[in-house]
Amino acid sequence: MAILELKNLKVKIGNKVILDEINLSLEKREIRAIFGPNGSGKTSLISSIIGIPSYKIVEGKILFEERDITKLPIYERAKLGIFCAFQNPPSIRGLKVKDFLKLFTDDEKTVLEFSGLNSTFLDREVNVGFSGGERKKFEVAQIFAFKPKLLLLDEIDSGVDVESLKFIGKKLAKYIQKNKISVLVVTHHGEILRYLKPSKASVMLNGRIVCSGNYKKIWKTIREKGYEWCEKCKLREK
Repeated sequence: MAILELKNLKVKIGNKVILDEINLSLEKREIRAIFGPNGSGKTSLISSIIGIPSYKIVEGKILFEERDITKLPIYERAKLGIFCAFQNPPSIRGLKVKDFLKLFTDDEKTVLEFSGLNSTFLDREVNVGFSGGERKKFEVAQIFAFKPKLLLLDEIDSGVDVESLKFIGKKLAKYIQKNKISVLVVTHHGEILRYLKPSKASVMLNGRIVCSGNYKKIWKTIREKGYEWCEKCKLREK
């Protein structure tokens, strides 16, 4: 059974079409990777799924657990169990980490320890002055506290050092496997996939999904031939 279905999705920002003819089905407990070069529409896809208002769905629909959520506001989608870890999580001045985490849990210290952050972070403002690795670890803390059904990871492997990536990757993989979470992971470099090990992958170019299939085969091709080959392959299909 699919937990997430995107059916013929067309999305605009203002008058510009940024996603077109998007069809995607993610099964329960499935981990799927979305590859694509910068500007291909990967982050726009994630933003449309979570319901950021500036991303206007003009055609098609989004189903979550067979329910049409196309017109639901972002907070209602979150209530259903959809969580996004952002590529560039925002800083929130005036809001302390401990107060933010109280929205999800009454054991903030355990949540931070799980993510590799110590209790001194509880009195800091959310993401203010955090390093790249600290921001991504705090995203992991939020995942642990929120306990989502569907996890959307937007370039969580960007801007972190090797050791932080290893820590984050192992923590996420263990948590996802234990809790049987469905995951859609967007990546350009693919380093996080060494730990998450998706079963399938899709490639996005110019706001469209141009191919889907075996993760290892697609990633091997991209590493050896680059995204230029994907574009040529798509042209040959026409």
